[in-house]
Amino acid sequence: MSKPEIKPIPIKIHPRLTSGRFNNVRVGMVVLTQLAFFGMPWLQWNGRQAVHFNLAEHHFLIFGISLWPQDFIYLAALLVVSALGLFLWTTLAGRLWCGYSCPQTVYTQIMIWIERAIQGDHNARRKLDASPMSVGKFAKKGATQAIMAAFSLWTGLTFVGYFTPMRELATLQMGPWDLFWTLFYGGFTWLMAGVLREKVCLHMCPYARFQGSMFDDHTLVISYDAKRGEPRGKTQAKSDAQTKGCIDCGICVQVCPTGIDIRNGLQYECIGCAACIDACDQVMDKLKSPRGLIRYTSAEALQGKPAKSGPSFHRPRIVIYSCLLAGIITLSTTALVLKKPFKVDVLRDRASLVEQSDDGLLQNRYSLRVINTTEQAQRYVVTVEGLPGIRMEKPGQVIEVNPAQTETVPVRVQVEPESAPRGSHRIHFVIRSLNDDVSIREKSSFIGE
Repeated sequence: MSKPEIKPIPIKIHPRLTSGRFNNVRVGMVVLTQLAFFGMPWLQWNGRQAVHFNLAEHHFLIFGISLWPQDFIYLAALLVVSALGLFLWTTLAGRLWCGYSCPQTVYTQIMIWIERAIQGDHNARRKLDASPMSVGKFAKKGATQAIMAAFSLWTGLTFVGYFTPMRELATLQMGPWDLFWTLFYGGFTWLMAGVLREKVCLHMCPYARFQGSMFDDHTLVISYDAKRGEPRGKTQAKSDAQTKGCIDCGICVQVCPTGIDIRNGLQYECIGCAACIDACDQVMDKLKSPRGLIRYTSAEALQGKPAKSGPSFHRPRIVIYSCLLAGIITLSTTALVLKKPFKVDVLRDRASLVEQSDDGLLQNRYSLRVINTTEQAQRYVVTVEGLPGIRMEKPGQVIEVNPAQTETVPVRVQVEPESAPRGSHRIHFVIRSLNDDVSIREKSSFIGE
């Protein structure tokens, strides 16, 4: 009994170029995501970079919205929304994120375009890899790697531009850390997308391993219609137009970026890019046979059960994901809209708990840290309340803070000795903006004698 033939796995996959509606969407997503990524650091908003994550000053600017460490809750909400959104989308329609928007997919596609432009189509690249080293091969390989490296460095520089002002980087005004992260991010872009490519999806991405737990019989995934396609063979092309199946041309495998055969069923290696659908549809068009031998469909539909052509939303997990998403987005948006235009931190002077002023009043010292989160200069007035006769040493003191800046001001609070017996007494500072009449009450304590 002869052993089954084991086909070797190719060291490098050269996917065949395809065209079609899903390929157009993929190309559109590459263009859209890269326009956003490379263009965002150059946008200006009120005279400053529109999106700037200033880690040194712990200050994030996003299109006029100023966020500080106290606003970490919004980042947490964004991460939760992203995770739930991915779960929801995967349950509805499989790995569309992987196939169209994942940075690994996007940059791998760009690297393949660079390779194809210099070395030729998939057959030419495969022959070039198999040929012995020559001047021509060295020139093509060298030019390919040089352009890939240049693009990767540009990507790294743009990434750093979100943390260091991009216009400074453009004039090469970068410090050692800026240079390090440019080379680090650029090097990893080249390594992941230019060298490893599909191996990242096959062996490193954890999402591929647990995606199946989010699928059910209603999830739309890329599937091969075995009832229509089997048995395979060119004789199928001679049958009736409505029953033509798979002619075993193998083009669906040739266009797959991860090198799998979708006809073997759903596999974790499938990233849902739909290149096989475009390729198969073109073959069916040439055979004058209906499209859809490979298509987005659900297990329920493949089993012959009546099912809708689109995703089904009437499922418990879909309802739960949707409700959680709607609730978190609503709460976060409401909190962001109602967010105070400034923040205040009150710090007691620990070195001097209580002292007596020249006129016999008890006195405590504090530091008020006022953070202006708006794009305009602001003026604030401070008052204090909580004990009979309590007042500021300088009543009506006005604090001026520049746009998106922080000002720390020392203040002294005074009260009659009989109004503050020995011990700690709760008081409140009231900081009111003179520009938009918004106030914040911050609690603190006054130490009596």
